Amino acid sequence: MAKPAKNLFDPKSFLAEVGVGKSISKLSKGQNVFAQGDVADAVFYIQEGKIKLTVVSDQGKEAVVGILEPGQFFGEGCLNGHPLRIATTTAMEDSTITRISKKAMIAALESKPKFSHLFMAYLLARNSRIEEDLIDQLFNSSEKRLARLLLLLANFGKEGSPQPIGVNISQETLADMIGATRSRVSFFMNKFRKLGFISYNGKIEVHSSLLNAVLRDKSEIDRED
Repeated sequence: MAKPAKNLFDPKSFLAEVGVGKSISKLSKGQNVFAQGDVADAVFYIQEGKIKLTVVSDQGKEAVVGILEPGQFFGEGCLNGHPLRIATTTAMEDSTITRISKKAMIAALESKPKFSHLFMAYLLARNSRIEEDLIDQLFNSSEKRLARLLLLLANFGKEGSPQPIGVNISQETLADMIGATRSRVSFFMNKFRKLGFISYNGKIEVHSSLLNAVLRDKSEIDRED
């Protein structure tokens, strides 16, 4: 006699449903999820849209430190004892996010192994990205940092074909993310377009030739004009 099928737990369905300690919000472009200095009492998961992370120094200088996409968490610092938010998170386009209270998040991690594995995979991937970003800042030119950022935003390296960058990102934001001036980013973007690495069709489209140039030891990216 066949055994009855077990009730399989689906982490993605769990995150898409309202429940104890969980709520779902729809954000308009430009709306903050939380601000730097707010009380850190929940973790968030992006179902749709893109979220920008910015920090402001004591001197009032603002910097963009990340752009998060569907399938990513943010605000997890509350699980590590951070009482206050260290960054501001803002919707770059209309977005849907799940809010999980700190208590509900800890309970899910302790009782649902599949959810724990999903969250652990996210943390490992994010840690690797931070390490890569640090190496990028230390050893690569601002031009190569911009090229790498464009490739990441266009999802090169993930399964499936790269897509046009699905959100309008200003040159000021790109400059903040690579530690360069807007004028330098404008110069590099024009250069990439002339070389056929990118094109504009309402949004920035990144071509595979940019990846090939980055991978070559002596690429057009380092060529002096």
